[in-house]
Parts: sequence; C-alpha cells; structure tokens
Amino acid sequence: MNLPAYVEALSQGGSGPLGIPGPFYLAILRVLILVGATLTLVPGLIWFERRLLSWMQDRQGPNRTGTITFGTSFLGIPIPKGLQGRKIQTFGLLQPIADGLKLFLKEDITPANIDRKVYFIAPFVALFPAFTLGGTLPWGATHLPFSAVAGGLYSHLTPVADVEIGLLFVLAISSLGVYGVVLAGYASNNKYSLMGGLRASAQLISYELGMGVSLACIAMAVGSLKMSEIVRAQEGPLWGAFPVVQNWFVFTPFGFVSFVVFLVCMIAETNRAPFDLPEAENELIAGYHTEYSSMKFAVFFMGEYAAMFIFSGILSAVFLGGYNLMPFRWEYLAEAVPAARGFFQNMAWANYWLGPLSFVAKCAAGIALYIWIRATLPRLRYDQLMNLGWKTLLPVAVANFIIVGIWVVCTELYGAAGGWAAVLAAFVVVAILYTNVVAAVQKAAPASAGPRRSIRLVKPEGR
Repeated sequence: MNLPAYVEALSQGGSGPLGIPGPFYLAILRVLILVGATLTLVPGLIWFERRLLSWMQDRQGPNRTGTITFGTSFLGIPIPKGLQGRKIQTFGLLQPIADGLKLFLKEDITPANIDRKVYFIAPFVALFPAFTLGGTLPWGATHLPFSAVAGGLYSHLTPVADVEIGLLFVLAISSLGVYGVVLAGYASNNKYSLMGGLRASAQLISYELGMGVSLACIAMAVGSLKMSEIVRAQEGPLWGAFPVVQNWFVFTPFGFVSFVVFLVCMIAETNRAPFDLPEAENELIAGYHTEYSSMKFAVFFMGEYAAMFIFSGILSAVFLGGYNLMPFRWEYLAEAVPAARGFFQNMAWANYWLGPLSFVAKCAAGIALYIWIRATLPRLRYDQLMNLGWKTLLPVAVANFIIVGIWVVCTELYGAAGGWAAVLAAFVVVAILYTNVVAAVQKAAPASAGPRRSIRLVKPEGR
C-alpha cells in the first residue's frame, strides 16, 4: 500500500503501528511533524541570519566552524596523497551546533533572591505560543486538484487543528508571548530586567490593536475565521474579475493595506529590530533575560526564532496564498486552453505536491525580510513606537476595516464591479481626509517649535 492510501486507511479508523487507532496516530503524527520541523529549522535560521547579516554588512560571518582538513592518516590508515592537506568548507553550518553544545555545557547560574517557580517557568511560556500558533497553519493543500471535496495526503496531515476561530485563536495565543518576557523580568529580582519586561507589556498594547483590526479586515472579506478557508478563498479569481490569477489578498487594495499593517505589527510582536525595546542592550544591559544563563537563556532565543518562522507562516497563509506556489489558477487554465491542458494539469499537481516546500520558502522569505530590516533600521525610541502604534497603525487599520465593510455591502447589492468602484471611491475620500487632517495639524503646531530646518549635503571641493 502506498503512503497516501495508507494515510487514508488510518483516517477511516484503521490501526497504526503498535495497534494505535488511526485518528489518534495521525493526530500524534501531525504534532510531531510541527514540533520536529520547527525545532530542526531554528538552528538553520540562526545560521541564516548570521550569514545574511554579514553579507549585508560586508563582513565574513561564521565560516570556520566545521572546516575539515585532511592530514596524512586517520586512525593509522594512510590518507591518499591527493587528499592530504585539502580542506572542505562547511561555510559555518556547524556553528549553531557548536553554540548549542557550548550552552549545554556552560555553567548554569541561578541568582539567589528570585521567585524560583516563575523564574524557571518564564522561558517555556515564551516558547509556548510559537508551537501553539503553528498548529493552526495549513502547510499543504487539503483538496486534490480538480476536486472541490477535501481529500488527499495533506488533508490528513495538516493543520494540526483547523479551529473554527482560527484568526481569533492567533490573536489570543500571540498575546500570551509577552507573559514570558514580563514574568522573566519580574522573577529575576533585577530592576533593569523588570524595566525590560514592563516595556514589553506596554509595547504589546500599542500594536496588538492594529494587528487585530488588520486581520479582521481579511476575516470580513472571507466570511470565515478558519485559516484553511482563508487560504482556500485566495484561490478564487483575482478581484472576482480576472479568472487566470488567484486572489491573493496582497494583490487587493484593502488586503495590501492590511498586509503592511500586519507586517509591522508582526515584527513588533516578535521583539525584533527596530522594535526590540524589551532588550535595548545599550540602556538596559541585556533586558529581561539578563539573569538567565545556559539553556534557559537559549530557550528564549529558540522561542524568538520559532515565533519569527511561525508568524512568517501566518503572513503567508493570510496574505500570500499559503501553500500555493504561484498565483495562477491552473485548473481554470486547463479548461480554458485545451491545447495546453496537459501542461496546466501537471502544473496543478506540482502545485499540490510542492505545497509544503512552497510554504516553507515563503516563511524563509519572511525570515530574510526580518534580517534585512534588522540590518537596515536602527532601534526606535520608545515614544516613536507608541506614536507609530496609536497614531498610525490603528487609524489606518480602522479606516481599512470600514472600507472592507463598504466593499462587502456594495458587492452584495451591486455585484463585483459595484463593490470595487465603492472601494476606490472610499480610498479617494480617505486620502483627501488624511491630507486635510495632516495639513491642519501642521498649521496648528505651536510657534515655539520654531521653523523647520533642513540639511543640504555638499560635495567637498577637489573630490
């Protein structure tokens, strides 16, 4: 029996290894796939960040650990002369393993006057949200090509739990991540660590509202909170009028605005530069995890990188078509162009079987964006973060939410063309209002602020 047929038999109530009932066995298998893949990818993400950052900053990065140099003999066995003295470069791939061994063997120092229970629980609380959120992500198509009914291998393996309130679940669990940071700062009995934890809680309030409203726009447009339904909705015609291209939400006006808002909030959610204020090494030593060492210190970073990967997956699922490799409707093309039907059918099946690789590739692109932003932008001041969250992200997300509501109502009343006409008109009205409000605020600025000053760069003479 081949693998898809075996998985189908298990889902129908058959027995797996050791006589375990099929559905229970598949549930355990889904969890193991998620946890194993996430933990396996974390060391690779650390290496990827260090190498990409070094490339962006014109330096070497990790490149020595793991270099193999052949001597004259190995365990008394002579090595061929052609290999003697040769080196095999691993480009620093073993550096994360060396770092892990160092953290395992490093002395574990526990401060004396701490809240011991909370101190030891905090790192695992910080790691918990990443795995829980990953359980809602569909990393493979749940429908076979040319079929409207759920089926196929991936329908039994992903997601771990296709909860009905998917986006609400994402918002609820993601907000728990800050508890690990706050509790770590509180339990350490260190005033600087406590300040780092308190910053995290204030930061959470600033951007979570914008994140929630941006996701609410997509939920309203789809009519469902389930992650699998959101991905499935993006396989329809673009804007409801272009049947060749899939309707990835990043290609729609309101979806692009939500995409930008969610992207900024996602970076703040994972405490990455330029929103890494809970750490702020230059002013708070190492921040909330100052009093942690050895593997407890490593667990915080495992949680950070795992969260980066999972949030990149959420971004992909909600805005970038999820597991779909390219934004083309291969099944429609196969019917519309009979001369190339065989090619388009093969592409549809390739899109199905390569779905997991496509999903991971999009997550890797999200990680690359994280790193690019870290290498480009300096850390924001605390007041800049608060202003961005309350004065920019939240108003933009709310205005976009209202526009989506207009689009839904007008589409129901006047069809797709009427809905998009109303959206474009609403965007024009919002742009005019925004321009007038900004002009009024600038005009009402206090005279004590003085005139605006500008700096003009002049090329030195003789150069």
